Amino acid sequence: MHKTAESSWNNCLSFIKDNIQPQAYKTWFEPIKPLKLTDNALSIQVPSKFFYEWLEEHYIKLLKIALTKELGETARLVYVIKMENTYGNKKPFTESIPSNQQENFQSQQVDAPLNSLNGQLKNPFVIPGIRNLNIESQLNPNYNFQNFLEGDSNRLARSAGIAVANKPGGTSFNPLLIFGNVGLGKTHLAHAIGVKIKEKFPDRTVLYISAEKFTQQYIESVKKNTRNDFIHFYQIIDILIIDDVQFLSGKSGTQDVFFHIFNHLHQNGKQVIITSDKAPVDMQDIEQRLLSRFKWGLSAELQQPNYETRFSILKNKLYRDGVVIDDDIVDYIAKNIKSNIRELEGAIISLIAQSSFNKLEVTIELAKEVVDKFVKNTKREVSIDYIQKVVSEYFQMDVETLQSKTRKRHIVQARQLAMYFAKKFTKASLASIGSQIGKRDHATVLHACKTVDNLSFTDKQFRKYVEDLNKKLTL
Repeated sequence: MHKTAESSWNNCLSFIKDNIQPQAYKTWFEPIKPLKLTDNALSIQVPSKFFYEWLEEHYIKLLKIALTKELGETARLVYVIKMENTYGNKKPFTESIPSNQQENFQSQQVDAPLNSLNGQLKNPFVIPGIRNLNIESQLNPNYNFQNFLEGDSNRLARSAGIAVANKPGGTSFNPLLIFGNVGLGKTHLAHAIGVKIKEKFPDRTVLYISAEKFTQQYIESVKKNTRNDFIHFYQIIDILIIDDVQFLSGKSGTQDVFFHIFNHLHQNGKQVIITSDKAPVDMQDIEQRLLSRFKWGLSAELQQPNYETRFSILKNKLYRDGVVIDDDIVDYIAKNIKSNIRELEGAIISLIAQSSFNKLEVTIELAKEVVDKFVKNTKREVSIDYIQKVVSEYFQMDVETLQSKTRKRHIVQARQLAMYFAKKFTKASLASIGSQIGKRDHATVLHACKTVDNLSFTDKQFRKYVEDLNKKLTL
């Protein structure tokens, strides 16, 4: 039977597959394409020069045995490097390189035994902030679904997270963008998805990284002229979790490289999970082509938890810590700390600490003392409800009037000021601000903010309104 490049390479792969770990096979051999077989020289296409160097360094012995078995002692191997055309080149770059031992395949010296990878991907270059050369997921196992309690405020995001964890890259939630204010559990949920994927699919490569660290690594790779290695490293991740993607705002180089990495992962059915403090529609200085990709999957908002959810979170925290406190004390904390989950858990930790350090019984009085101090000492985000209350009182109207559909000039201006200060003092999305101030859309909020800015310049009386309200809200 006539041997072709494809049939010969497939026979080699069958042998290689039996002699290395599945993860290593998937990473280093699946991307190779057989091109031609001429005079017993098999040409194979590899995606980068780094890829070729890695094969020569770690797998030459294995390749030699497989190829000799298939084509005999005179077998030769030629690599064709084809850089993917994703960086604006008119034509793909190709370069043919013979194996280091083209003339005499057998004389290649290999220190690494066949199973040297132990099934773990090696990091092609040392990345700051990742502890060693093996890719570690950087996940916190304490952030799991068991202690991420479901409530009205997070039901969509949590359900989507579980769906992604059960079928990474196989749902329409790709990318999954989780957004919401500080302290509402975005990072917790992102880790929980990664932790569940690792439990369910131990062979998948999961990596959690903050957008800030990703940027630092990219800058480092440009300095060291290892940009292609940086890109290749991220392209071999199965599930990439990027936290606080709004940090990429204004960083065009990092956005560009993330765009190419994202495209590669998405096209190859890999899962991308992103967290942000804003919805895509509200992200400033992020390239349009990147924002459009964020919208390909699902954007799920984490909102402020209601009383029932806050109460459940506190009870769960106490149960996990093995602490028993009367329900009326838990109820008092749940009713008085509404801003976010981080502050809620912080208050209960402070209460337990006060009680144990000072050998005091946990009473409602002690809880009141701790909550008062905690609320005073914590730099709290002003809530949209509070802003509406302050603005309404200032203009001597009730909140219902402020939110009403009326077009009376003084009410419209009060409503616009409430929207302006909600955008200034909270991290809520424009859509979220609009829905809380009279069920308006994000475009109305955007218009309100522009109107307030313009009137502040042109109208002396209006400028005074802005200054007075600013003082009241920052007291």
